[in-house]
Amino acid sequence: MSEAKVDYTLYLVTDRELLGERVLEDCIELAIQGGVTLVQLREKSLSTLKFLQLAIRVKEITSHYHIPLIINDRLDIVLAADADGLHVGQDDLPMLKARELFPNKIIGVSASTLEEALLAQQQGADYLGVGAVFRTTTKSDAPEVSLDQLALIKRSVSIPVVAIGGINRTNLQQVMETGVDGVSVVSAILAQENILKSTKMLREILRK
Repeated sequence: MSEAKVDYTLYLVTDRELLGERVLEDCIELAIQGGVTLVQLREKSLSTLKFLQLAIRVKEITSHYHIPLIINDRLDIVLAADADGLHVGQDDLPMLKARELFPNKIIGVSASTLEEALLAQQQGADYLGVGAVFRTTTKSDAPEVSLDQLALIKRSVSIPVVAIGGINRTNLQQVMETGVDGVSVVSAILAQENILKSTKMLREILRK
């Protein structure tokens, strides 16, 4: 998938713990129908086999809608499921090694400082996930990044910047005013009773 075709506007990161009895694949499809432009599959507790089986099922859905599928942290799953990309944190596979292994896939890097952002860009990252902009329950150990810091990082790099962490309908507007290319959300979609409606509402705010 060509980097030029990637739309980072509304980036969904999955968390099955928010779904209750609902099926993740169904929820992802509803979110895509509502306007999600990119999906990151994030699993910390599944066995490798179950993660792979899930990734293959999700890839069928994302491919049907021509939406890129990014896998968090697991290069083996990226390869085995033929996902479109990999997202790595500061403590995961080093960016240079990731680019060496995946010359033609989308690679994103989490950053919380300008130094981390500039290094990731220099080493070949396609985009940055910058945060946490607000306090978030889905990743309690994430360092906080102010809106001013977010705006500075956006101005300082030439690759797309996606804001992450605690973003929802009430604060989305002020996040977009920093100039970022998109927002990454978890609870604002997957914790909502009506996923399709909630996603459409986020898209509507983003269009403004």
